Amino acid sequence: MAAAPRELLALLQQFTVETDRYVDTVSVRDALHRTDLNALGIMMGAARAGVTVTPGMLRQALNLSSPATTALIDRLGQAGHVRRSRSSVDRRQVHLEMTEKALDTGSRLFAPLAREVEAALSGYSPTQIELLSDMMRKVTAATVQARQQALGGPPE
Repeated sequence: MAAAPRELLALLQQFTVETDRYVDTVSVRDALHRTDLNALGIMMGAARAGVTVTPGMLRQALNLSSPATTALIDRLGQAGHVRRSRSSVDRRQVHLEMTEKALDTGSRLFAPLAREVEAALSGYSPTQIELLSDMMRKVTAATVQARQQALGGPPE
C-alpha cells in the first residue's frame, strides 16, 4: 500500500476513535447507553428511508439477542424516546416510532458535532465534497463487507 493510502487509512481510524470518544462523552452526560444511541441512529436512518422499524430489525442491525432487544426497547420506551404500536396489517407485528423527545435529544447531542464537521468541510468546493462523499460511501461499504466476512457470512 502506498504511503498516501496508508496515511488516509490511519486518519480514518483516528476519526473512528474520536467519534467513539464523542459518543461516549455525550451518552454519559445524558445517561444513554451506546446501544440506545445506535438504535436511535438506526431508527433515524430508517425514517429517512421511509422504512418502518420493528424489534426484529433492531435485533438484527445491532446483533442483539431477543431478550437484549426487549430490554433496549423497554429502556427507550421508559425514557420517552420510542413508542410501540401494532401494525394495522398484522396485529402480531410491533412497529417502533421515535418520539419528538428522541429527535430533540438526538439533535441536542449531535448538533455540536455536526456544526464542527460542517465548519471543517466549508472550505471544500461542491466537486470536492462529492468526491469525499463518494469515498465515504465506498469506505462504509467496504467496512460492511469486512464485517460480513468477519462474521463468516456472505457479503451484503
